[in-house]
Amino acid sequence: MSTQDTETVHEAVRNNYAAIARANMPAAEETQGESCCAPSCCSSPIDVTTLATSIGYDATELSVLPDGANMGLSCGNPTAIASLQPGEVVLDLGSGGGFDVFLAGPKVGPTGRVIGIDMTPDMLALARKNTATYHEVTGLENVEFRLGEIEHLPVANASVDVVISNCVLNLSPDKLQVWREIARVLKPGGRVAVSDMALLKSLPEAVADTLEALVGCIAGAPLITDTERMMQEAGLVELTLTPKPEYLQTLGRMERPVYQTIASHLPAGTTPADYITSLDISARKAV
Repeated sequence: MSTQDTETVHEAVRNNYAAIARANMPAAEETQGESCCAPSCCSSPIDVTTLATSIGYDATELSVLPDGANMGLSCGNPTAIASLQPGEVVLDLGSGGGFDVFLAGPKVGPTGRVIGIDMTPDMLALARKNTATYHEVTGLENVEFRLGEIEHLPVANASVDVVISNCVLNLSPDKLQVWREIARVLKPGGRVAVSDMALLKSLPEAVADTLEALVGCIAGAPLITDTERMMQEAGLVELTLTPKPEYLQTLGRMERPVYQTIASHLPAGTTPADYITSLDISARKAV
């Protein structure tokens, strides 16, 4: 993909997520973003707590999050996959309003640190605003947010114990570069815990060719086999990629517009779950 095409994708994603961030600012009219993973292809609010609990989040943890941190943008629970330990340094790629950062913070404790990276200034502003509430509730000052693209992380080499990400890598126009950056910032033996969208088989062109679907985390999703290949090329080992159909099943039960839109473009007798899955990904950087 050319530099111009890459920036076109970045700008489309940035604009959509900026709109979500502004809608979820505490001072804004109460509304929620749409799942999978932006409002561009959808029209109505979702029950973000129901969606989050359906993919593995604990309702008690969710109840103490700052307002606006959970925007229904998750497709898995990377903090659970990561099995975070006290004292670890954690990096969240595409941290949004701070949802997984604020959940990871208490797990790593006062001797640990969680860094969120996002390329959307409005999301960064929301996350930093939410940080004050996080400090009040937990008493911890162990989180920070940095502006940056996941293809070019503003993080030092070999400085991170765990990289997490939630439904973001699929939005990148250069996924191999993202995996290389993940490997670069990880300490030797450091681990990856990612939840993302992936394809079980290639999408029909009617779905794959729309930028709307790309921003909605669908057309940008790679085949599972391609994800595995890119991780190996980046130097990661001990790869485990586990399809999680629960996310698509939840969207179907909730009759989400994004699910119905995709279904309308698929061959007769097939459903989105035949093509698309949420994927739990874990790996380590070789020692």
